[in-house]
Amino acid sequence: MQLSDFVRTVGQEWMRRYRGRVGKLSLSAGFTCPNRDGTVGRGGCSFCSVSSFSGARETSVSDQIRAQKDQGSDFYFAYFQAYTSTYGEVESLKKLYDEALSHESVIGLSVGTRPDCISDECLDLLSSYQDAGSHVIVELGLQSIHDRTLRLINRGHDAGCYRDSARRILVRGLELCTHLIVGLPGESLDDNLISLEAALESGSHGLKLHPLHIVRGSRMASDYRRGEIRLLSRDEYVARAGEMIARTPSRIVYHRVSATAMDGTLIAPEYCRRKFEIIDSLTNYLARYGVQGSAVGDPYVPEELTKTDV
Repeated sequence: MQLSDFVRTVGQEWMRRYRGRVGKLSLSAGFTCPNRDGTVGRGGCSFCSVSSFSGARETSVSDQIRAQKDQGSDFYFAYFQAYTSTYGEVESLKKLYDEALSHESVIGLSVGTRPDCISDECLDLLSSYQDAGSHVIVELGLQSIHDRTLRLINRGHDAGCYRDSARRILVRGLELCTHLIVGLPGESLDDNLISLEAALESGSHGLKLHPLHIVRGSRMASDYRRGEIRLLSRDEYVARAGEMIARTPSRIVYHRVSATAMDGTLIAPEYCRRKFEIIDSLTNYLARYGVQGSAVGDPYVPEELTKTDV
């Protein structure tokens, strides 16, 4: 029994599409964030560590790709993950994206960004790669659709900004993956479900769920130490995530159902050190209470992989 028996996981989806194993190469390209440099705000989102991603690129994109490609995969996505990976002049972005796509077996780009930091010029650039045959995914950090929460965590944009960015991404035919944090301060399961519904209504093709976790160097670290933040237990997170998955139509691809922190940075909760423990618990939950889409009358049915698929 595995998660993909109950959820449309990105790994299985890509294996069917590309008839091979597909990995992601996490790249840091020296980006910063408009919520740190004063363009939008300073200090960043309250859950983000000051040192979680380095704004200085230590090695080239090509060197990072070569260092990571020995993962046993047949194909790779170049995943521009660190900070806001559309935050720069289009000419500079093009050089970085071109460099990544020049490598053999790199079939596409996965670009992590903020709703307030993706210009039409950048989207046109990303569209040009897709038109040329690359697979392009824009990973948009929403976290919550509730403006009160976005203000509380110093996000620096509102829900309307997300909806506008999602529309501009989709009108160009690009693939959209929306990130949601489960367990943000003051949010209930109902709040999480409203955020989920907003992501689905926006037209998202994929979703990433993250439990709220506290990392060193973040504003939330101080709040947590003062007892001002209550974190979800593992069972509480699994129940919330399971309910959200059950309310997600079967066509939606889950890119992630949990998250871990970098070694040495995690303060709490302890279960975020053990990603597969959460995945196993969530698999058992879904086996008991219902697969993806079961709560909306659209249950996920896993497609069998044949020998010709791999």
